[in-house]
Amino acid sequence: MRDLVLEAPKPKITGIQGDTWSERAVSAARMQQLHLESGTRQFSNLELARERAAFIRWKTIENLDKYLIEFESNIIKSGAKVIWAQDITDALEAVLEILKKAGARSVIKSKTNTATEIGLNAYLETQQISVVESDTGDFIVDASGEGGSHMVLPALHKSSREIAGLLHEKHQLPADAEISGIVNFIRDHLRDTFRTADAGITGCNFLLADPGAVVILENEGNAQLSASLPKTHIVLAGIEKMLPSLGDLDLFLPLLSTYGTGQALSTYNSIITGPRQTDEQDGPEELYVILIDNGRSDVLAHDQQRQAMTCIKCGACQTVCPVYRSAGASEFPSPIAAITLPLQGSEHQHLSHSSTLCGACKDVCPVKIDIPRLLLENRKYFVDKGQVARSERWFYFAWKKAMLKREIMSWTGISPRKHILESLFKSQHGLRKMPSSTKEKSFNDWYREKMNYK
Repeated sequence: MRDLVLEAPKPKITGIQGDTWSERAVSAARMQQLHLESGTRQFSNLELARERAAFIRWKTIENLDKYLIEFESNIIKSGAKVIWAQDITDALEAVLEILKKAGARSVIKSKTNTATEIGLNAYLETQQISVVESDTGDFIVDASGEGGSHMVLPALHKSSREIAGLLHEKHQLPADAEISGIVNFIRDHLRDTFRTADAGITGCNFLLADPGAVVILENEGNAQLSASLPKTHIVLAGIEKMLPSLGDLDLFLPLLSTYGTGQALSTYNSIITGPRQTDEQDGPEELYVILIDNGRSDVLAHDQQRQAMTCIKCGACQTVCPVYRSAGASEFPSPIAAITLPLQGSEHQHLSHSSTLCGACKDVCPVKIDIPRLLLENRKYFVDKGQVARSERWFYFAWKKAMLKREIMSWTGISPRKHILESLFKSQHGLRKMPSSTKEKSFNDWYREKMNYK
């Protein structure tokens, strides 16, 4: 069995409302909530399903080395090749070597956040290899020269009018085209590219140790075409995408579909176990799976933060997050990335502080990752390592001393204290002005007098 495809009913095309990015982000959050309420009805006990999923993913991450070796051994038996990439350079060089060996000058690529992580498109362009995005959202942001704003909905920051105008400028689509017209145009535009591309590159949603397989969920069918029509298929996969066995999919396929897009099951669910066999009519002649570390082992080295590696990349945390749903970016797409990226590179350290810690992400996570606690663990880790600015250390030292001793808080009097607070917040743009106070007596003094405290 090379390719098993489970096909579910296609979802209706429904536009996210709003003229601005922020309005569309809020609309997407409300839509997801409605879809979640509908999609989760298929679970007789949702909390039990989430607990089971969390346990399976945690068990997998705790024994990841064993499952990776089992996956490699099993998929090689089917004729696939596995390449291990320690970092971005290894991954890019591996892809280039495969394409050169196949004589490939054109690539069709389906949605893969891992490719964005390693900067694949820009690298292949420097090697005079053309790359065409086949996912609708990625096709749009690629045409605009921008990055995606959401891990599942990359073109969330653009309205249908903006998309129609962009494709009118780039591909002569009518400027007043509706959503269905835009989707149909992109489908027709890509049809010949699928047939003529020398190689196809996809990501994956899961890797199965037993029987050794790649699992891809999608709603457009473009990943299936990218994987089966070209002669060479390259899969980019982070090492954390592992599941123990085929039997785990009965839980994870509906769970990922529900929390990712609000569906009971994604439209196309492909299980790929190897290249085309002699008795099969379709599929690639060669299948390569590139297992990418790129700092993931550094995250796994932390006893607490390694829980973030159990993420199944559904995007639910970003959709509900008051910070990332309005300020998403392709490089740092979600609250979960705010945990992992700082541990993978010091240049991302500030992301651990880019959160309100409201807990919405924890509530919606299908595998019950305690994201706010892990962000606090990150902050503590960098403080313990002394990797914070000296001014920040002194500020919090003084703040702690003042908070622990009432006399220090009170000695300045109301007016100087109010002036200090106003000065602290004056430079923070977008915050409301501190309320004025005409009181000459603090609440502490008033309360002590009222209760006859000395």
